[in-house]
Amino acid sequence: MSALAAKWTSQFFATLGDDRLAAEGLKDASVRSDLARWTTTLTDVVVRSFEQLGWSAAGKGHRCTVLPVQRSEYLSQDVMAFQASRSGWRFPIAVCELENSADADLVAYSLWKVLCVRCSLRVLFCYRPNSEDGPAFVASLARSVVDAMPIQERVVLAGETLVFVGLRSDASTFPYGFFQAWKLNSNTGRFERFARQ
Repeated sequence: MSALAAKWTSQFFATLGDDRLAAEGLKDASVRSDLARWTTTLTDVVVRSFEQLGWSAAGKGHRCTVLPVQRSEYLSQDVMAFQASRSGWRFPIAVCELENSADADLVAYSLWKVLCVRCSLRVLFCYRPNSEDGPAFVASLARSVVDAMPIQERVVLAGETLVFVGLRSDASTFPYGFFQAWKLNSNTGRFERFARQ
């Protein structure tokens, strides 16, 4: 599953490309700072991207049907994806937090939440007003959250962790310029730019 981040990222952008209405809605919600609409639309796109990979996903408005307890949300995470082919309790394949606040502490909390889950893919979505804020903001997340992990735990962290930053100032290049992704290097404890495959 080492290439799971690349596989899912490609599917996420393909899902946006296939549904222009959702893509335009997400772009418009971002430009207008309509946070409720941004979260709802992004939840729908993320859930569908997981389903396109053959997984079952849970998120607000999307009840998971493959676990013994069927819910729209598990462990207070915004979206979780599970193997659909198995029955009974299983650990998630992926978990996502869709943080719509600009508050750095709330974004850091969302990163901390996904890092607490044992799974193959962890994704945090957040946004910043200006494109120049992206790299510095992601570096600050590494310092405040990843640096708090003991090194011996960080280097054996299983799975991949991505941070997607939506940059409101780059809305005209939606979705490819708007969403910039970084991937955690568990050896260095830093996020590195993650290019779309």
